[in-house]
Amino acid sequence: MKPLSDILKQVKSSASVQLFEKDLKDVKENLEEIIKHLNSRINASDSQKTKVAEEIRSMRKSIDDFLNKLEKEILDDLESKQSQLKSKMNTLLQQLKAEANHINQLQNEFSKMIQYATELQMYIGLREIEKTTSQAEKYIEDLKSGGPLDEVYLEFTLSSELNSIFKDVKSFGDINFNNSPFTLQVKEGRKGQAQHLVPTITTLEQIKPSMVRHLTIPEDRKRLCIDACGILPDGKYLILDSNYSKSCLLLFSNDGMFMREVVEFTEPTWDTCFVRNNTVAVALEIKNQTALVDVEKNKIFKSINLSHKCLSVTSDGQILVISSLEKSTIVNLNDMSHKILEGVKANSVALFKENIYGTIFWENKVCCYKSTGETLWTFMCDGIDYPQGITLDKTGLVYIVSGLNDCLLVVSPDGKNYKTILSEADGIKCLRAIDISRETGIMIVSSETSIDSDDSKSYQTAFVYKI
Repeated sequence: MKPLSDILKQVKSSASVQLFEKDLKDVKENLEEIIKHLNSRINASDSQKTKVAEEIRSMRKSIDDFLNKLEKEILDDLESKQSQLKSKMNTLLQQLKAEANHINQLQNEFSKMIQYATELQMYIGLREIEKTTSQAEKYIEDLKSGGPLDEVYLEFTLSSELNSIFKDVKSFGDINFNNSPFTLQVKEGRKGQAQHLVPTITTLEQIKPSMVRHLTIPEDRKRLCIDACGILPDGKYLILDSNYSKSCLLLFSNDGMFMREVVEFTEPTWDTCFVRNNTVAVALEIKNQTALVDVEKNKIFKSINLSHKCLSVTSDGQILVISSLEKSTIVNLNDMSHKILEGVKANSVALFKENIYGTIFWENKVCCYKSTGETLWTFMCDGIDYPQGITLDKTGLVYIVSGLNDCLLVVSPDGKNYKTILSEADGIKCLRAIDISRETGIMIVSSETSIDSDDSKSYQTAFVYKI
């Protein structure tokens, strides 16, 4: 166990300082995003209230309009039937008045007849009066028995359906809460690591890779030349088989078995990296382009044109860094804008905490740059010879493939110390490419291997380690 004094010397310069700084930044951004989200939900609830109120008023108006229509129809029917009844009674009334006038006239004539008529005239007159009276009485009897004098009333019966509203309809509707899962994308924490007040420092001495597997290369592809390898978020592996006549991107399963060829290129390729979702980037060196490939759909869906050659690519999902021996370019993946970094020259690059790390093989050195291109530190040592692939783990330790002396170095986050963690004695040689999954701690390194220890039957593959 290292003395406390040695550990404390490394605290401020350790990657954990940057990790916790990012944790605080991420938590703050998450809280701000959630607050912003809740404010938008409050505004949305106000809009929902207005919309629901409009629906209620609209339904009320529809009901009012419908009831007004029914009311008009029943009132029109009332008016029609009352008019019919009134017309019949007026007709009967006119007939009765005419009959009454006729009887009244007979009464006047009867009085005169009594006063002035002879006996004969009286006899004849009485016979006429008898006849007329009999007819009038019969008319009255007919009216009484025939129905014209029956009592007729206007009666209203409320519709049973309408009447049931008061019994069946208890409310205008229901106002309820409709819950849906929280969908706001926030930055994931480091699964409990932030609870430690003192950061856990991973030292160089603690890095001891253990072999997990090697990729199984099909017989018809054992002449491949691996320029780059990578680990996808789902644990699958990518190999970039590159030469000057044809290059292709190969996909391997989690257990290292070959699955399929993703895409083929007709120009030289040099590097690949995972970008986000199902997208990987592939550097097309002399074409001054970087291709974006959909691994699921097996196709190139976008080409990014650069002002320089493309040797290496690296991404954090928000930006894509493309390097060359002349300069480098940062591509903003949200708006595809470009930013040239004249001071960043590298044959292989990696990103970590907004810093750019690059190997410069012709000078046997490794540099760490700010995203502005300013150099933070430079690493050189006798143990590094023709540095190639570069990557970092979650603690900020830098892993470098040293090509000509067949070894893998790990360098401290401040670029001051290093350790050789794999060499030819561990069965690796002709190294070039490397990648690490920071989530799982799985590392993949390209290497040459032999069939039955026969170097004449060697081929390239990739070894998978747990670090």
